[in-house]
Amino acid sequence: MESQFTHVHDTPPPGAAADWTISQNWDAFTADEHAMWDRLFARQSDMLPGRAADAFLRGIDVLRLEKPGIPDYRELNARLMAATGWQVIAVPGLVPDDVFFDHLANRRFPAGNFIRTPEQLDYLQEPDVFHDVFGHVPMLADPVFADYMVAYGEGGLRSLKFDALKQLARLYWYTVEFGLIREAGGLRIYGAGIVSSFAESVFALDSDSPNRIGFDLARVMRTDYRIDDFQQNYFVIDSLDQLLDTTVNTDFAPLYAKNAALPPIPIADFLPEDEVITRGTQDYATAKA
Repeated sequence: MESQFTHVHDTPPPGAAADWTISQNWDAFTADEHAMWDRLFARQSDMLPGRAADAFLRGIDVLRLEKPGIPDYRELNARLMAATGWQVIAVPGLVPDDVFFDHLANRRFPAGNFIRTPEQLDYLQEPDVFHDVFGHVPMLADPVFADYMVAYGEGGLRSLKFDALKQLARLYWYTVEFGLIREAGGLRIYGAGIVSSFAESVFALDSDSPNRIGFDLARVMRTDYRIDDFQQNYFVIDSLDQLLDTTVNTDFAPLYAKNAALPPIPIADFLPEDEVITRGTQDYATAKA
């Protein structure tokens, strides 16, 4: 799956506003598109208890709307706004970085206004409405994670003058998209890229292949990642409070400068100071190399 921080056109496509928003036009979705949402929703919601973080499982209730199919944002946003002041907005696809950061800083989550086809059931390149809404919205109903996303958006806007986008992209990737958390005596999933994927929801917790490493902000911001397959590294936070506190209470400007003077950390490499939770075999990645 492509990262949000992948090059896109600099001007909105026809029909989109200056901030790249479009009308969700819920009534235009077809019966087949709604059925695809229902199929994906049933599959993921059945297998995630015991795997997903408590905050995600609590938040999934905001998606349980009265009518089946792709959520109508008019109804979804009423629940989400009441919980944390966030809302979901429809966009045609990936948006420019400054637009994305501005939306997050103002408690707006941009969601692609299309859904995968049956041929794309388990993998698609660009995030669709299922990834964006099922994967992200439940966590946005948690007050702490909701504040983290605001802080990330605000920090992202500041980062544009430091030429630090790649570092911020790594932080987003290894937390918002592919993060793990310690709770209930084990590891649980909170990253949207995992919880919206049936196969990676199993791989991330059960496979011997990937590394699982304790979260360290500077380390994460130097670590490369892959967009085309299961992750070879997962970073584990102790709590959502840790994630928020680290983000809010870090002066990122000197951190950007320090990291920029160091080489990026290759995927699957360890550092001597890493907290190694699982030293993966990397068998999955090696077999596909």
